[in-house]
Amino acid sequence: MGLGGISIWQLLIILLIVIMLFGTKRLKSLGSDLGDAIKGFRKSMNTEEDKPAVEDKAGQTLQGEARKVEEPAKKD
Repeated sequence: MGLGGISIWQLLIILLIVIMLFGTKRLKSLGSDLGDAIKGFRKSMNTEEDKPAVEDKAGQTLQGEARKVEEPAKKD
């Protein structure tokens, strides 16, 4: 007995049918896309924890330089 009452032969038959339906190229590209998505998710989770939160204060850019604010021209 295999997993949940499914034998190894039944799993091989299911794998053969999936390969016949989708083809090896499509399964390979699906696997690589899934792997890239998991790597990107892990990378984004690690970088968020390492970087401190940046607050945008009024009148300053993220580099700490003062912004020049011009008043609109008044109409008479």
